[in-house]
Amino acid sequence: MSKTRAKNLDPELLEVIVGILDGWFGKLTWDLLIKAIEERTKVLYTRQGLDRHSRIKNAYSLAKARMNKTLGIVPIRDLSPTESNALLDRYERLEAENARLKFENDQFFEQFVRWAYNAHLRGLSENYLNSPLPSVDRERTIEKKKK
Repeated sequence: MSKTRAKNLDPELLEVIVGILDGWFGKLTWDLLIKAIEERTKVLYTRQGLDRHSRIKNAYSLAKARMNKTLGIVPIRDLSPTESNALLDRYERLEAENARLKFENDQFFEQFVRWAYNAHLRGLSENYLNSPLPSVDRERTIEKKKK
């Protein structure tokens, strides 16, 4: 029996996978992530296939860094009431910030789509739009005398 190719990662699946990584706690490896994705989506992806997507690669790196930082954290059950209230306050602030950033990100995405459409109408290529900015001349400029 031949293996079938996994379906392409669409924006919804990317969001699911990034969400898995955002909520990840504990040891993180590509194999564990692949297993978690398969349990959630019933589709088996390869590390190479996942690593090809910059959103997944970035989310994986951030989750890995977060896991390395949290290795020395005191378990929540050992916190005093004051410390746990402070954590709850921080959590609520972060939730609000997260909601705001998602809203702002959606607005930037809508703006990007609008710009891409308008650039397409003007016949501007992707290469032209991605060309580097001109270098800045940091030399002192001589002001023109006003008449």
